[in-house]
Amino acid sequence: MSSSSQPAIQLTAAVTNPMEVAKTRLQLDGELQGRAHLPTSAKVAGGAAIPDVHPAAKAGPSGKVYTSAFDCMRKTWRHEGLGGIQRGLGAAYTYQIALNGSRLGFFEPFRHALNSLAGYDPNSTHVWSSIAAGASSGVVGAVLGNPLFLVKARMQAYSPFNPVGAQHHYTSALHGLRSIVQKEGVKGLARGVDAAMLRTAMGSSVQLPAYNLAKTTLVGWGMGEHIGLYLLSSTFSGLCVCAVMQPADTALTRMYNQSPNSIGPDGKPRGLLYKSPIDCLIKTYRTEGFLGWYKGSLAHLMRIAPHTVVTLVTNEFISRKWTAWKRSKAAGIRQD
Repeated sequence: MSSSSQPAIQLTAAVTNPMEVAKTRLQLDGELQGRAHLPTSAKVAGGAAIPDVHPAAKAGPSGKVYTSAFDCMRKTWRHEGLGGIQRGLGAAYTYQIALNGSRLGFFEPFRHALNSLAGYDPNSTHVWSSIAAGASSGVVGAVLGNPLFLVKARMQAYSPFNPVGAQHHYTSALHGLRSIVQKEGVKGLARGVDAAMLRTAMGSSVQLPAYNLAKTTLVGWGMGEHIGLYLLSSTFSGLCVCAVMQPADTALTRMYNQSPNSIGPDGKPRGLLYKSPIDCLIKTYRTEGFLGWYKGSLAHLMRIAPHTVVTLVTNEFISRKWTAWKRSKAAGIRQD
């Protein structure tokens, strides 16, 4: 991805960060408390006991602090102001450079390599190679950006007024990185990387293929090559990404927010709740049902849709400008 597209992506990150804060808190709100009748000794697949998790001090009768994404943003603004709804923004900026730079930068090389290995024209389009390239490039970005995403999630979950989930108070991204190393060791920076790889692979496997599918379909229906085509295609891509990625995103948030020395919203030591993202999804399903996987979906869609539109439309514009420049340069060389 060209560096000239970064300002647009960074602006989008700032605009959508409040929705990311809301999504993170909603995913942790009522964590493993969906069914009050379920005994602590209940077993899940594999024989692992579901931990005894106490609700937040400010939880209502439902066991939750927030009723919706808008309620979360309203309460956050009221009690924490601009700093509250923009928690983790610095980490989000840096993370987006690592993630999108890898996801968009490696996609085409990976796709071309896979096509070549299969004996196809490197520039040809095939569903399987597009999905594999999207997933692979997403995994690279997830690994590179994991420490920053980890800090961002913990910063966004922290609230001195309406705490949900484990609470980690970091004053900045750098402070967060230092605190994690001091308390959990260097390996603490890799916490949740398996969930990050799962989440990003699922999202990336559909983002660009869905965009290309929508664009090809709309062109086939007679739609011309203009901004409307790119906007519609990227919007469709954002919807697909949100639907496919949400369960893994919920698991990622919960895996990131836990730590051996974490303190719950009730002020009591919480420690580790999950052994892996799959363990997290199983326990979430057993205690909160299928909808537990989709907590914060509206906030997630409000964040991922405009971000996907800006990312893909900007990338399309720059790619076309770059291709046109290379062609004009090549034509000039031939004329000489």
